[in-house]
Amino acid sequence: MTTSSWTPDRPWRGIMVATALPLRADLSVDHDAYAAHVRWLLDNGCDGVVPNGSLGEYQTLTAEERSRVVRTAVEAAGDGARVMPGVAAYGGTEARRWAEEAAEAGCGSVLLLPPNAYRADEPAVRAHYAEVARAGLPVVAYNNPVDTKVDLTPALLARLHAEGGVVAVKEYSGDVRRAYETAELAPELDLLIGADDVLLELAVAGAVGWIAGYPNAFPATCARLYRAAVAGDLETALPLYRSLHPLLRWDSKTEFVQAIKLSMDITGHHGGPTRPPRLPLTGETEAAVRAATEKAVADGHH
Repeated sequence: MTTSSWTPDRPWRGIMVATALPLRADLSVDHDAYAAHVRWLLDNGCDGVVPNGSLGEYQTLTAEERSRVVRTAVEAAGDGARVMPGVAAYGGTEARRWAEEAAEAGCGSVLLLPPNAYRADEPAVRAHYAEVARAGLPVVAYNNPVDTKVDLTPALLARLHAEGGVVAVKEYSGDVRRAYETAELAPELDLLIGADDVLLELAVAGAVGWIAGYPNAFPATCARLYRAAVAGDLETALPLYRSLHPLLRWDSKTEFVQAIKLSMDITGHHGGPTRPPRLPLTGETEAAVRAATEKAVADGHH
């Protein structure tokens, strides 16, 4: 029977939070705040963390900052297997170096986009994943055709899995119909929820994990929602999902980093500013995120 829970031999399963990175007013990384955030997430029902993802603003970090973020996460988690660093890079050679560094730090898996500044064709995508798999850690593919313009279709995912390049996919396309075709073509490939606002739909379709955004602000409630959803307990999951959806949908918007950090600040857990090119939320956008967050707090979510 397939389990949707985190286990040491399947450390990409369960709730792996794509962590926001707390920054100080001068935009330097607050590693102490980040370590505290990682511990708080694990203490409130989450299974692990994904540093250096898009939500962690990895594109704006120096190489030294990016390395230190991973080390901070591993130390704070107390178990490197609970850390899945993002290792996205322009090409496979650089991404493999990040994966090798993750292995040296004791991480349990890595999350890998296709080449993210080049519209790669299928042979290039396959070569990219094969190169990073050489580092020896399980690789979770990240399908984000909106931003990368490279679509990891069910057929391509099945081929990557058969070639040993990937163990799972973070599905962010928003097309929940793909879950069924992927399962037919690659039944041993783990499906991970990749966007917060399709959590229930992908859980019902057989997802065994969630690479999550909004647990950064509401970990306990999000953990309850995930576990009810994957257990098929719709009596519990559906009301929670409806209540949280005004927030969860921000995970699929361009301003998702700013939105989640604002929600963190409102709930008393330091998110701080974002680095350029992301600018602070203003006007109607800020008001909408603030209102949805304050309503979630008033509804007892935490």
